[in-house]
This record gives sequence, structure tokens and C-alpha cells, in this order.
Amino acid sequence: MRIEPLGDQVVVKRTEPDAQTAGGIYLPDSSQQRPQSGKVLSVGAGKFNRNGKRIPPQINEGDRVLFSAYAGTEIEVNGESVLIMAESDILAIID
Repeated sequence: MRIEPLGDQVVVKRTEPDAQTAGGIYLPDSSQQRPQSGKVLSVGAGKFNRNGKRIPPQINEGDRVLFSAYAGTEIEVNGESVLIMAESDILAIID
């Protein structure tokens, strides 16, 4: 199933958390922090300004992005967890 976000919404797949520290210690699931980065799976068409003109999104499918800790709504699609968030919740694009 493909999710087509509306307006300025973006669908992001969160990157996998690190299971091991830099020193080689394995972390249990309960102590792993949820990553604040991910890959954009799909992007809405953009929002409308006051004059009724659509503002195109700055984010593109396939971009790697950073987002705020509590951004978006987490849902499960085809057994896979994804986030749907507003474009304004995205802080930066990672190269």
C-alpha cells in the first residue's frame, strides 16, 4: 500500500537505532534512543498561501532528513512503522 500525503504532509521512515555504542557495548531495546532522522517516502503537493496559490514543498522523495523529537504521527503500513508529519516539523536535509 502506498500512502499519498495531503497538503504539506510528509511520510518518513525513521532510521534504525544504533544497537551498539562506539565503545562496543550492546544496548538493550529499552535504553536505545529513537532516531530523529529518516528517509522521505512521499511528499504532499504543498500548502496554499493566502492568495490561493500552492506553495511547492522544499522536501523531495528520497531525501534524508532530521526532525524534532516528537514530530509526526507514527502508523504501521504493511508491517512497517512510518511517520506522517508536517513539512514544518522537518529541521534539515542531510546530504
